[in-house]
Amino acid sequence: MKRIITLLFLGIFAFSTAQLPAATPAHGFGLLDAEELQFTYQKLISEFYKKVDAQAVLDGAHDNLIAYLQHEGVADPKVPSLHAVDDSSQNVRELDREVSNAVTAYHSARFTPRDLTYATIAGMLGSVKDRYTVFLTPKEFAALNEGLDGTTFSGTGIVIQSDETTKFITVSNVVPDGPADKAGIQQDDVLYTVDGKTTKGLTIDQASSLLRGKQGTTVTLQVQRDGALLANPISIVRAPIHQLSVYSKMLPNKIGYVALTVFGRDTGAELTTALDRLQTQGARAFVLDLRENGGGYLQAAVQVSSKFIPSGPIVSVESRQSQIDTIEADNDAIPPAPLVVLVNGHTASASEITSGAIQDSGVGTIMGTKTFGKGVVQNVWALPDGSAVKITTARYLTPRNRDINTVGIQPDVVTPENPKPRYGTLGRDDQLQKAVQFLQNKIAQLSSPAPGSQ
Repeated sequence: MKRIITLLFLGIFAFSTAQLPAATPAHGFGLLDAEELQFTYQKLISEFYKKVDAQAVLDGAHDNLIAYLQHEGVADPKVPSLHAVDDSSQNVRELDREVSNAVTAYHSARFTPRDLTYATIAGMLGSVKDRYTVFLTPKEFAALNEGLDGTTFSGTGIVIQSDETTKFITVSNVVPDGPADKAGIQQDDVLYTVDGKTTKGLTIDQASSLLRGKQGTTVTLQVQRDGALLANPISIVRAPIHQLSVYSKMLPNKIGYVALTVFGRDTGAELTTALDRLQTQGARAFVLDLRENGGGYLQAAVQVSSKFIPSGPIVSVESRQSQIDTIEADNDAIPPAPLVVLVNGHTASASEITSGAIQDSGVGTIMGTKTFGKGVVQNVWALPDGSAVKITTARYLTPRNRDINTVGIQPDVVTPENPKPRYGTLGRDDQLQKAVQFLQNKIAQLSSPAPGSQ
């Protein structure tokens, strides 16, 4: 199953030590543990998009703490039940006391006081029965950030694929202004050899290991272009490459193709660069591919949508207090052109904001299969030890006030997916083929003189 990425706002842990319980936690249960318990409790009670029952929160914390102790080998943990009162500070003190007592009673080499704090926090968040409201360990939070913002590695800036007919490694894309781009590598080039080694029969991982290497080192490529080997090999000096979230290329008949893998920190800027390049090459229509895109940052969704929607609302966000904030387009759209947005069942969250906005505004045609249906927004608060709490804080509505949560977006043109598609490759991607045919007809209609014109 594909990962559905949370539609995110990023929060900052802010805590006043004056709010801490008077008693100083002991026996390994430290000040930071107490802070994180109180912070999580207060954020869940005040920010979750539905009313929260304090007793349910305490029960969730208690039950998950017991479950964790049992999982770690404590046969019959004696942890008293907690009873909520109207005073939130008292409830937090009860949480502190429960974890502190558990640390004292069940000291073990198999787990740390922080592990018990994590189990209690996870139980609190799980009490609201919302799949997107969860605790993230430092490792999980780092993975979320890496998935949204990409990684940096030393390489050439070539995106590769294997040609199933010839078995050679080919260039599916080139990172703009990267080492390969500056050296003259082009989309659809065949990498015949890498440092004298043929690429025929290599896996993607094997070829990637040849192209990557220490920054400042040189790799030499023998390149085949348009069926013929180039007269001279191309040498590329490896440099830091930031993983892209936007990939683009020109399809036949000047149809620009742009695929987004995630709505990350740099996606808006990357899309601007890609569209500028395609427009310079004479693009007359566009395919925006959001298939398998599980979402990301809300602001990135607004930035992406604004490249195609010149003005007006993009999305409305409704909080628990029924306060509705409508976010308008950034007024930096490209000139109008025929547009198809490709979607499928793994198009979710921020991808659905963009799909819904484009559909409601009428600037493009949604094509593919029904989207996932994630219409809620999360805030993520990073905690001081590198962990984080992620809480659903609002739902969102499309410009026409549609709530797509659990419902999804129905395409304007339903197009089934072929078995084992290679997304973005004509001849291996039926949905893309239909999109191109649709746009070719649109281009022909725009090029035809109006009836009665001279």
